[in-house]
Amino acid sequence: MTGRRIALATVHAAVDAHAPDLRDAAIVAIGEGQDNAAFAVGDALIVRFAKARGPARRAARIEREVRVLSIVAPIAPLAVPQPRFVIPEEGALAYATLPGEPLAAHRDAAHPYAIAIAATLGRFLRALHDVPPATVADIVPTDDDTPKQWRNDAARICRRLGTAIPVTCRAAVDVFLHTDPPPRHEGEPVFSHNDLGIEHVLVDPATFAVTGIIDWSDAALCDPAYDFGLIDRDLGRAALTAALAAYGATAPDAQTLFTRAIFYARCSALEDLIDALEASDPMRIDGANAALTRAFAP
Repeated sequence: MTGRRIALATVHAAVDAHAPDLRDAAIVAIGEGQDNAAFAVGDALIVRFAKARGPARRAARIEREVRVLSIVAPIAPLAVPQPRFVIPEEGALAYATLPGEPLAAHRDAAHPYAIAIAATLGRFLRALHDVPPATVADIVPTDDDTPKQWRNDAARICRRLGTAIPVTCRAAVDVFLHTDPPPRHEGEPVFSHNDLGIEHVLVDPATFAVTGIIDWSDAALCDPAYDFGLIDRDLGRAALTAALAAYGATAPDAQTLFTRAIFYARCSALEDLIDALEASDPMRIDGANAALTRAFAP
C-alpha cells in the first residue's frame, strides 16, 4: 500500500470541525484502496481521504472531483455523492451515506444478477458518454494511452508477477502478450467514470439493484471501451454483452467496443493482481485471480 496512512484522529478532527452534529457518532474504517481510505461516521456520513502525499496535490485532486460531481449529479441515472464538506489540503471529501453496499462485498452472491447489473451500468455509461467533451475538458484529464502502451505495461506486470499468474491462465496470457493489440479508438474521447469496478458500484444487498456509483477521483476523457472492460473483468463476458446492448451500441461500433473492452479487461485484471499481491490482501488476491480467469476466458 502506497501513500500516507490516515489515522482515526484525523477523521475525528475533520468531523468535529465540519460536522459537529456527528461528533459523537462512531467512526469506522470501511475501505482502503491504492488512492483513498474511506470511513463511515455513524449511518449518516462517509468521509474519504486521499492517500497522496503533498497538500497541493491532494487539494487539486479533490477540487477537481467536486467539480466533476456537480456536472454528473444532474444527468446521472444513479445516485452519486453530494459533498457535505471538503478539506482540500487533506484531500477529504464528506458526503451523506448513499443507499446500498459495494458490489465487491457481495461478488459471489451477485452472480445471478450480473446481467441486470451490467444493463444498468450500460445505461449509466450512455448518460456519461453523451456529455459534450468540451463541458469537462478543463476539469478532467485526457487518458490517451494507446492500446500498444497498455499491452507493453501488461507485459511489464507479467514479468513482475511470474509464477503468481494462475496456471490455468498462463497460456492465454502468453498468447495475449504476443498478439497485436486492437486499433485505438478513432473518435473523440468520452467523459467517463474511468474506474467503474465493482468496488465503486453500490447495490441493494437484498435485490442487487444498482443504487449508486462512488469515487469519481479518476474521471477522465478516455476510450469509451475502458469502463466496459471493467464490467467484463468483474462480471463476465455475458454481462459485457448486456451492458453494450443497454448502452445502445450498434454494429460496427458494438464489435469494436466489445473487442477493445476485452483487451482492457485483461490489462486491468493483471494490474489488479499485482496491486493485490503488493497489498498482501488475501481477499483482494482471491478476487483478482477470479477476475483474471474471467478476463482471459476464450
